[in-house]
Formats: sequence, C-alpha cells, structure tokens
Amino acid sequence: MVRSAYAAFAVFGAFWGVWGASVPRVQRQAGVDAGELGVALLFVGAGALPAMLLVGRALDRWGLRVAPLTIGALGVAGAGLALTARSLPALCVGLALVGATSGAADVAENAVAGRAEKVADRPVITRAHGMFSLHVVLGSLATGLVSAAGWPLAVPFVVVAVLSVAVGVAMVRDLPAGAAPRAPAAARSAGGWRVAPFVLVGVLGSLAFASENAHQSWSAVFATDELGAGGGLSAVPPAVFAGTVAITRFAAGGLGVDHARAILLTGATVAAAGALVIAVAPTLLVAGVGLALAAVGTAVLFPTLVGVASRDVDEAHRGRAISVVTAVSYLGFVVGPVYVGLWADATGLRGAMVAVAALAVALFVLAPPLLRTSGLAVRVPPAPNWVGKTADPE
Repeated sequence: MVRSAYAAFAVFGAFWGVWGASVPRVQRQAGVDAGELGVALLFVGAGALPAMLLVGRALDRWGLRVAPLTIGALGVAGAGLALTARSLPALCVGLALVGATSGAADVAENAVAGRAEKVADRPVITRAHGMFSLHVVLGSLATGLVSAAGWPLAVPFVVVAVLSVAVGVAMVRDLPAGAAPRAPAAARSAGGWRVAPFVLVGVLGSLAFASENAHQSWSAVFATDELGAGGGLSAVPPAVFAGTVAITRFAAGGLGVDHARAILLTGATVAAAGALVIAVAPTLLVAGVGLALAAVGTAVLFPTLVGVASRDVDEAHRGRAISVVTAVSYLGFVVGPVYVGLWADATGLRGAMVAVAALAVALFVLAPPLLRTSGLAVRVPPAPNWVGKTADPE
C-alpha cells in the first residue's frame, strides 16, 4: 500500500510538471490571448472542487480501489486536452475535465497515503508529497527538453497518460478490494461523523496552499521585475522552490503527525521569515535564500494537516474527511496567486511578499486554537514504532 501511495503521487506530480511547462504551447495551439487563457484556467477549479467532494463519498462507499481509476483518468484527460485544445471552447472543456480528474486524484491519493500510514505505523504522507514535488521538477525538465527538440505538444502528455494507466493497474493489484468495515455502533455514536473539524483543518490548509502557490506562481515574475533577472535566470526561482520543497518533504517525513503542532508552528515561522527576506532582497542570490526558506517552511504544512485529519478518522469516513480538508485547502491554492496580484497592484511586488508573510503569520496564530477546537490533534498517542522499519507492507 505504501508503494501505491508513492507511485500515485509520483505520476500526479509528473502530470503537473508537464502541464506547467506546456502552458505557453497550449496557449499557442488553442489560439487564445492572455485574458482568454486566464478565463480558461478558471475551469480547472470549477471542475476540481465538486469532484473532490464526490470522490470522497465514492471512496467511502467502494473503497480505495477508486483511486487507481482517478489516477488513470487524469492521464487520459491530459492527453485528450493536448490533442484537442485547438480553440477556446475546446480548451475550457479540456481544462474542466483535467480539473475534475485532478481533484479526484488528489483526494484519492491522499486517502491511500493516510491509510498506508496507519497500516504501516510509520510516516508516509509527507514523503508521498515529496514524491509529488520531485516529479513536478522532473516532468517540467523533461517537457522542456521535448519542446526544445521540436516534438509535438502531445508527446509528454501521452507518456504521462501511459504511466498513469500503468500505475493504476499496479494499484488495483496492491490495494484492498471493497469498502472498509464500519466502526461498531457504539464507537460511531461516541465519535460520529462531523464535517466541522475537517473544515477547520482545511482553513489552515488553505493558508498553507495560498502561501505555497503564491511563491511558485510569482517567484519568476519577482526575479524579472524587481531584480532584473534575464529570461534564463527567471526560470531558476520556481525550480529552486519546487526542488527545496521536495528535499524538505523527504527529510522531514520521519517526524510524523505526533509532532503536528510543533511542525506547523515551526513551518509557519520559517515560511514567514523567507517571504520577508524575499521582500527586502537586493540581489537574486539573497532572494534565492529567502525562497529556499519559504519552501522549507511551506513544504511541511499541508502534508502535516492531511496527517492530522487522517490519523484517527473512522475508515468508513476517511474519503469524506480527506475530501473536505483537500477541497477547503484548494481554495487557498486558487486564491494565493490572485492575492499576490492584488497586493502587487496596491503596494508593488515587494509589498506583496510582505502580504505573503502575513499568511504564514495567520497560520501560526490560528493553528493552535483551530486544532484544539477541531479535536483532531488533542490525543497523545503511544510512541510510534516505525523507527527501524525498512520494508513496505504488501
């Protein structure tokens, strides 16, 4: 099951790496201007949010084998987009399908990782997210090479589609069939299923995602407009950010959710410090240091929150729990770049970076009371016994 979680996150990251590097070519193929592209991109969120909530119920009803279907569907939807997006309407339809399959895959793979972490009794979620970040970088670099070689736009998307279907087939063999058994009636009446605690965790996730995507989306613009970086150098900051996120998630993956409060407070502090360093950076090198700090801080936030939500949830409700946290958090992912844009218009990009630091400060302030109110991080479990384990469970 652990292998399935890692494989799902790897192919998910590869898809988004391919997409991020392909956006200019997709725009040219569809024949749309910047404004029309912005409208089309809204369809990603329009497709993702309802799919996130629906797939949570599907996971609870039919079990984790829903996840392979979502992973394969994402790859196929991406290939379909690359082959058919030759007008604005076709681009919008394609992006809505990509958003829906991506949102479903996001929830499903986090549910698989949460279940794997519980079964293996050792950290899985943060390292699975590290696999995502690593393969975003690899997918982006590979797509750049394909583009430079003059190969068709669809080539990297088709490759990822094949990989997605292959991973889905392997996951079907690895994951348990059927829905998880429901908890005994007494346990259900004592704990029940309440959406509010997971909404509170999702609010923290939205702050984490807003900060993370703000840096990922605006770091190249900051390097160009504020520090005069040339075309080649402007591509370095997003790569530094994504690479540092991946390294941090692999390095911090062993901490586990038992230290959730300390991880969140430390991560928020480091993320705020990094954004402030960027805001006052006189050179690209100093900005790179700040960006690396911001990446280290934000990298641990959302995986830790998924772990908090997943740790003690009844297996019969795991899908819905993860879907609520992910959907609410996704709002921050969508709003983050817009938030920076509005502050940049009002105060300039340096002032916008101070506003990004404020997001991390808000998470620092809100994390303790929201976690306490949710009741999801109050239990102090026995000492974990994953130390020394090396083999993944079958």
